[in-house]
Amino acid sequence: MAEPLTPRSIRALLDAHGLRPSRALGQNFLADPNTATRIVRLAGVGAGDRVVEVGPGAGSLTVALSDAGAAVTALELDRNLLPVLEEVLTDVGARIVAGDARNIEWADLLGVEGGWVMVSNLPYNVATSVVVRAIETAPMIGRFLVMVQREVGERIAAGPGDPAYGAVSVKVAYHCTAKVVGIVPPNVFVPRPKVDSALVRLERRAAPPVDVEDPERMFVLVRAGFATRRKMLRRALATVLGDRTVAVLRSAGIDPEARAETLGLAEWAALADAEREVVQR
Repeated sequence: MAEPLTPRSIRALLDAHGLRPSRALGQNFLADPNTATRIVRLAGVGAGDRVVEVGPGAGSLTVALSDAGAAVTALELDRNLLPVLEEVLTDVGARIVAGDARNIEWADLLGVEGGWVMVSNLPYNVATSVVVRAIETAPMIGRFLVMVQREVGERIAAGPGDPAYGAVSVKVAYHCTAKVVGIVPPNVFVPRPKVDSALVRLERRAAPPVDVEDPERMFVLVRAGFATRRKMLRRALATVLGDRTVAVLRSAGIDPEARAETLGLAEWAALADAEREVVQR
């Protein structure tokens, strides 16, 4: 077992390797063993589980995951951190891979067999893109426990009518169930961020909860609807539906004066299918 990392030991490690946290890469290293253990517990990770960790940083969470018996593949973008990880994880047995979760071929990294879990402290500046890309392109990952900026976490898990509800919320809901399961204060990181973090648990659905003929077209409509949140849908969707907008909305049973944040996944699916019907008339 590796020694749990603390703020003092992380600073010493970085100093020994001549490194400083990169603001450009959004590096805020987890430096609290209790929080790392909490994340592992909330992730439901145990002996024999296959875990992919994006952005292991100095290795705090990697150590906790390995101590729980998981087989960890740690994907790190910053090659300068690889020697730090190799030092910290010498006796752990985790697999360390250099790469970018925003463009990596997940099947090449993890194989195609299902049952993987993503457990990660994601850099704030790429968290949304990493989560969305993984749920869209990494079917072998069945569940997720990610730590992200609180505002981002609330957006990922939001439902219709919630203040944070937006296009990302709809995208996530199509693929997964999502719930904020904890809040993490800034004082457990080195350096300290200026905002709280959220722990978000996602579980991949066996099948989407709605039937829609063209999911990609549905998401085009979703993005258009949320692009100008304060506008009524008859105006917001005119950018993609043109003079058919009101007819499509009425065909879907949606009030043209409604706003995007009031529509659930079923309404967005109905809207996409209604567009096809109106065009074919």
